[in-house]
Amino acid sequence: MTDSMSLLLERLSRDELRAFARAAEIPGRSRMTKSALIDALRTELQSHSEPDKSERSSASASEISEARRRRLHAGRRFDWMVDNRKSCTLRTIEGFACGLPAIAGSERCALHGGTDISDLAVPAAGHLGIDTWPALLRHLLLASYDIDALGLDPVVSEMIWHIANFLYFEYFRVEVEGIENVPATGAGVLVCNHAGAFIPYDGMMLQLAVLNEAELPRRVRVVGTEILNLAPFLSHLYRKAGAAFASKEDARWVLNNGYLLGAFPEGVPAFQKPHSEAYQLRRFGRGGFASLAIDAGAPIVPVAIVGSEDVHPAIFSSRRLAQLFKVFFPQQRVEELGVFLNPIPLPVKWRIRFLPPIQPPPPGPGTDRLTVLELAEQTREVVQRALDDMLEKRGDSRF
Repeated sequence: MTDSMSLLLERLSRDELRAFARAAEIPGRSRMTKSALIDALRTELQSHSEPDKSERSSASASEISEARRRRLHAGRRFDWMVDNRKSCTLRTIEGFACGLPAIAGSERCALHGGTDISDLAVPAAGHLGIDTWPALLRHLLLASYDIDALGLDPVVSEMIWHIANFLYFEYFRVEVEGIENVPATGAGVLVCNHAGAFIPYDGMMLQLAVLNEAELPRRVRVVGTEILNLAPFLSHLYRKAGAAFASKEDARWVLNNGYLLGAFPEGVPAFQKPHSEAYQLRRFGRGGFASLAIDAGAPIVPVAIVGSEDVHPAIFSSRRLAQLFKVFFPQQRVEELGVFLNPIPLPVKWRIRFLPPIQPPPPGPGTDRLTVLELAEQTREVVQRALDDMLEKRGDSRF
């Protein structure tokens, strides 16, 4: 605060100072003396002081440059997993030779048995990039590889990974904490808070966080609600990208084979929340994820995501909109739907925190319904505490 600004405030009357305080929404202004109003306004103006335009432009350009650098690094950080000196040995009866580099220590590439495609997402050419697409499309058109039991297509999922990294690094500028808590091998259940918007950006960002930040690019098989498996075109793309249907059979297949399962146990009620209730967790369903974790002996990794509920802030919830929605999708258990006005997601900054794993009790005849519900509630409380802490640290800096 400059001396001239201080002198200007001192020359104003108490009523004029109170008017400025009202505009700045300073609490308790009606009972303040003139000197107290000056001090409060001085503090408010100092907290809102901003660098000049050139400094802001420089900072913005620096942030964009850093995001692009991170994206390029993420696309090439798996070069060590392939041997570019050796080609895949696959040759079909038609004489088609694969041509992709083999996985290090193997005779085959990532598409043809060099890795477990259901678990590891190793880029077929060793890196992500548009320059790899001609080879990927060639294999896609020739159908030279297999998909997994849930419909995962490694070529389609790799293309989506490359495209979605723009959202992850440059649009939402995702920051990740605690990625070391994600199991490097074996089964695990990643349990997250859900966003209050229709489009499941949070599921996509969860998958990308593990692919881009973890030591090994493990796939998170996110469980999706019925609508994502009933919508034309979207249902096929959703499956090919690696998601799972919201059924016990799919979830058990993922965990029993030692893979990572992503769950959003708030479910449909998360879509019904207005923005005034953002980051206030609803009940974690009936504890289905906890029961699955106990049966499989898989650790539960609580995950707190901040940013997802600010992408499409819902101004209110509508029962009539939910009734109209159920005309087209009668299978959906929707009582209300959040109404948001921005069709384009807001470029808010995301923060994802992976918390220490919770070990479920061993399975057995002593595992009753109460144990399952207690484990689900324990997980919900851990996620809620992390959300409260992250929101407090974030303050008003959503962008």
